[in-house]
This record gives sequence, structure tokens and C-alpha cells, in this order.
Amino acid sequence: MIEKVRLGRTEILADKNGFGALPIQRISAEEAGRLLRKAFESGVNFFDTARYYTDSERKIGMALGDVRGQIYIASKTMALTGEDLETDLETSLRELGTDYIDLYQLHNTPFCPKPGGEDGLYDALLRAKAAGKIRHIGITNHRLAVAEEAIASSLYETLQFPFSYLSGEAELRLVKLCEEADMGFIAMKGMAGGLLQDGRAAYAYLAEYPTVLPIWGVQREAELDQFLSCSVNPPSMEEESIQKTIEKDRSELLGEFCRGCGYCMPCPVGIKINDCARLSLMIRRAPSAPWLSEENQAAMAKIEDCLECGQCSSRCPYGLDTPALLKKNLQDYKEILAGKPL
Repeated sequence: MIEKVRLGRTEILADKNGFGALPIQRISAEEAGRLLRKAFESGVNFFDTARYYTDSERKIGMALGDVRGQIYIASKTMALTGEDLETDLETSLRELGTDYIDLYQLHNTPFCPKPGGEDGLYDALLRAKAAGKIRHIGITNHRLAVAEEAIASSLYETLQFPFSYLSGEAELRLVKLCEEADMGFIAMKGMAGGLLQDGRAAYAYLAEYPTVLPIWGVQREAELDQFLSCSVNPPSMEEESIQKTIEKDRSELLGEFCRGCGYCMPCPVGIKINDCARLSLMIRRAPSAPWLSEENQAAMAKIEDCLECGQCSSRCPYGLDTPALLKKNLQDYKEILAGKPL
């Protein structure tokens, strides 16, 4: 029997494999449609997207419009005013080809919106809910302080936050607080933004938390197949191979590493921070010649133009010293280049 997750007081019952639809913006509508349809036909019923994910919403609407009543759609807005939220919501409804969104989330807001706020965000959410355009209200974030405030406020029905076997005590506390508040917990970045390579290990860890709904970012059929197979034949944390994988990854990755969330962008001198601050780490964990392409070499060389302005560090939700991390990755990248090939 495929495991279900109850998303707190929303009473949404989702398959333990949620479909994270950010990556499908990178593939054709035909490829995306095939993946979405296969996921649905295999029991996946929760699809998470966002207005920010370019054409992701449209691809979901095209592929799953005829089964709309059998799935849950979650979307998000990065709006910072009530007026912009209403505009985003109308666009999302149109792109998805639906007249309601099951879970509408504020997308990584730098603060916790509340009723009566000057921003007007929460009041706009309430109006949309009263009009039947959204059914539940959630919030996503990368900042612990905002997440904790959202839970304590009782205003939000779900929290979406990064959670994987690289997470620490602070994230585990969020899971516990959500349980106590009967608030759904949606785990994004279960593969740590691509740094983790073993989907079975990631699934086994998150399966230890029955109130947590993982949403896996899926771009390739092989990725989808791996998670679908985990639903049918669940891996266990008791497996020696999984324990070794997790121990190895934790020893290599715990601490200061870029999650690739992109909230440090844009850079005033054009450095692709969310790629460059982790590129050498990605190469060492998943060796591939394309990492050393002329395009990537040029992108890494831009690090030498860093102004040390501190904008990226001030925006980083993980409090990283981003300029130092960039320089460290550039030095490592040069050493890898000198050693070639992969």
C-alpha cells in the first residue's frame, strides 16, 4: 500500500512522493507532459509549482487538466504586495487551466505576513480564499526565524522548508513544531539541491517522518522511476548501504555549503553565484566533463570580478560568507582543471 501523508489541518492526503515541478521548466512540453502523466498514473497526487517557475504551471495544466479533480495543486507567489499577489494568482489560475488552487503559498517572503499588514499580502489571501480561488494558505521559506514565526502565528496551514538528511537540530525542531500545531510540513530540497545522489537514501530518511511530505524535483524519467520504486519497495534506514551513504555524505557536506537556492542573486557584476559557489563540489561528487566546458570556465572566471560588496551574503538565508565560498570554489576548480580529465 502506497503511504499517504496528511498535510496537517488541510486534511490533504498526499502520496509520500510529491512532484516538485521546478525542473520541468527546463524540458519540452511533450517531455514534461509524459513525466507528469506517468507520475499521476503511478499514484502521485500532489504537484508543487510556482508562478516564478516560468512555464511549469502551464505544463501541469496541459498534462493533467482532465484529471484536475483527482490531484492537489500547490503553487506560490513571490509578490510583496496584495495587489501583485492578486495579479499572480489570476495568472496562475489561467496557466494551470483551473478555477482554484488547492494550496497557495507565499514564496520565500523575507518576513511573515499577517492580517492588516501594510503589505496587504495576508488580506489578499483571505479574499482569494473567500472567493473560492484558493482552498488553503501556506508559506515557504529558507529562513528559520520566518518559519518559526509562521508556525507560532497559526495563520498558515502548511510550511515548506528545506529538509534532508543533511538537516540539523533546527530543522528537526521545525518538523516537531508543525506536528504540535497540526500544520503540514512540505520538505523541499530533499536531495540538497542536487548534492545528494542516492534517492533511496533520501527517501528512507524522510520516510522516518510520517508527517513530512517530500516534493522531489523531477526532470528525467530515471529520477521519477527511482522515487516511484521507493513507494512500492520502501528502502529502510536499517540497510547497511543506506547507512554508509548517509554517513559519507554527512561527513563531506555538513557545514558551509551552498544549497543553490538563488536568493543571493542577482550579482552586480554578473557572477552566477548559485552555480559557481558549489560547482567544484558538484564536480567532485558527480564527475562529468561538461562541468569543465568553456561556458562553465568563463562563469567561474567571473568570480575574480567579485566586488566584495556583501550583497550576496546579506541575502543568504543560511548566513554563508558567500564571497569566501566563491573564492574557495574557484581555487578548487582551477586545481580540477589542471588535473583534467574527468
